[in-house]
Amino acid sequence: MVEAFQDYETLSVESPSPGVLVMRFDRPEVRNAISTRMGHEVVDFFTRVNADPEPWRCIVMTGRGDRAFCAGVDLKERRGMNDADWNKQHALFERMMLGVLDCPLPVIAAVNGAAYAGGCEFVLLCDFAYASQDARFALTEVTIGIMPGGGGTQTLPRRIGYGRAAEIIMTGKPFSAEEAYAWGMVNRICGPETLMDEVLQTAITISRNAPKSIRQAKRSMVMGARMDLRSALFYEIDAYNQLVGTEDRREGILAFNEKRQPNFTGR
Repeated sequence: MVEAFQDYETLSVESPSPGVLVMRFDRPEVRNAISTRMGHEVVDFFTRVNADPEPWRCIVMTGRGDRAFCAGVDLKERRGMNDADWNKQHALFERMMLGVLDCPLPVIAAVNGAAYAGGCEFVLLCDFAYASQDARFALTEVTIGIMPGGGGTQTLPRRIGYGRAAEIIMTGKPFSAEEAYAWGMVNRICGPETLMDEVLQTAITISRNAPKSIRQAKRSMVMGARMDLRSALFYEIDAYNQLVGTEDRREGILAFNEKRQPNFTGR
């Protein structure tokens, strides 16, 4: 099934464990900067996954090499771009970011280096992130006459609070993996040599749980965050009730009572 993703030029995709997809930004010569071609390929990747998530249980997003997760949009490509072409490219990037946001599967960022501008926004659109101790983060857009346009003004305050987010966005200054961890933007700091192993261990743990349960739990958290608490509780119950009649619910209870690992099939 992973063969469907092998025709990309700027991304590489592999499945190191059943149900787990690793998507890498693969332009290390330019710190994995986002080109128009990469925008089209990220849109294609998430369009395919979002339309048919059943074969997969977890996605890991990372960058090629040890220097950068993603340095943001390729500004060399944007040099000399007229307003119409700029807006056309940005409309593509909007679809790219919405593809990540709308993914029904868990998406984990493995931040292996610099995550600047659009790269930082990718991290913030993931469900959670692990970071190398060498990782750096920034939303630098105001330093070049624009502002975050990939969700950063919305996702960063939601992740770390308005005050810190305002300082980061308005100064454009980078911050460290340690600061990102202290503020709740990343869940774990790893050594550069162990980052992918630790992320994959977590992805595999998720992939072994009931896939419909994971997707329903994610949907409940995402949708519930937009509601008042009482409405969100009713939404959660509706999501819960959809799992009662599944084969996986019956398998989970049976496996518990038989003192064995459950074999979840997604049905």
